[in-house]
Amino acid sequence: MRRKARQATKAENRPRFWGRHAVAAALENPDRHIHRIWITREAAAQYDIPASIPVTYADGADLGRLVPRDAPHQGIVAEVERLEDILLADLLDQAEDHKPLLVLDQVTDPHNVGAILRSAAAFGALGIVTQDRHAPPESGALAKAASGALETMPWVRVVNLARALDDMAAAGFWRIGLTGEAGQTLAEALGPARVALVLGAEGEGMRQNTEAHCDALARLPISGIESLNVSNAAAVALYAASVA
Repeated sequence: MRRKARQATKAENRPRFWGRHAVAAALENPDRHIHRIWITREAAAQYDIPASIPVTYADGADLGRLVPRDAPHQGIVAEVERLEDILLADLLDQAEDHKPLLVLDQVTDPHNVGAILRSAAAFGALGIVTQDRHAPPESGALAKAASGALETMPWVRVVNLARALDDMAAAGFWRIGLTGEAGQTLAEALGPARVALVLGAEGEGMRQNTEAHCDALARLPISGIESLNVSNAAAVALYAASVA
């Protein structure tokens, strides 16, 4: 898959990943450049680290100072280069029936986006699409929540989400916006083999212009609570689309 060129990130802005799954997945990703690794000697036996990556051995307390407070580093921290951007056109060229596409409208919490990436990988989604200015950057917290899926699930960042939704329609995607106020359920809205599921930020939901670029609006059939966390809603919607 072609990627748009990205200038090398300055060292002070490079994300640091921590934890077994996030770092192991980064090591296995040929598109991920890892600048250096800090690791405890006890943890080192669990990884096959290429000789080209500088390694510093440290104790757990030293690693704790490299990451946010109380972050579960599990004995390893890696400083990485952000992945290059993927083009939406290339992702759409790889579209297959019954592989849903997730669209996130201003979902900015890294834990939510990471969890959504993990669910997208679990349910065989085509990828996720976000705006470039209203989505979190790659970070240790996001990578930890994604549990390795950041390295395997295509993530497209676009300037204009409405235009991107138009491109999805041209590629044969039925665009379903999820909102609690919709009259029909997601099961009732599903039908075409190619579907793009559109979710808005918690609280605000989808913006009006985003809703206007959807073919249908639908709600999840939940009861007893007002709404689900956006990452939980994404997982439920992906499951529904996968069994439709």
